[in-house]
Amino acid sequence: MVRVMASGVFDIIHTGHISYLEQAKAMGDELYVVVACDDTVRMKKHEPITPESMRLRIVNALKPVDRAVLGKSGGDLFSILKDVEPDIIVLGYDQGFDEKDLQKNLDDRGFHIEVVRATECGDDLTATRKIIQKIVKRDGGKRQ
Repeated sequence: MVRVMASGVFDIIHTGHISYLEQAKAMGDELYVVVACDDTVRMKKHEPITPESMRLRIVNALKPVDRAVLGKSGGDLFSILKDVEPDIIVLGYDQGFDEKDLQKNLDDRGFHIEVVRATECGDDLTATRKIIQKIVKRDGGKRQ
C-alpha cells in the first residue's frame, strides 16, 4: 500500500486545493493530509481565517482524503513524518519548498520518501489570497 502525504493551510477551500488533493490521491492508495496548525500559519503566512479545528474537520470531509491530521507547532515537516510514514510527499504547485532540497534533507535524515510537485489548477480563483482580494475589491474594502 502506497501512502501519500500532502500538506497545507486550507484556510478557504477552493478548486486549487481540490486539484492538489486529487492529484496527490492519484499517486497512491491512501492520502494523509497535514493541516497546518494555527501557530504555524501565523509564523509562516498570516493570521488564519478559520481556526485549525475547523480546517481539520473540513479537510477530513473531502472525498480524496483518507485521513487529515493536524501539523505540529512550529511547522517542522520532519517531526510529522514519523507519525504519517508516507512513501510519497506531494507538494502543492505554489508551496515554497524546493523539491531537490527537500529530497536531499529527507535522504540525509534517513527517510526513503519520494517528493513530487503537483501541477497548477487552471481555474481563476485558486488561492486564498486571490479570493480575499476579489471579495475586498467587490465590496470596495467596506466591512459589513
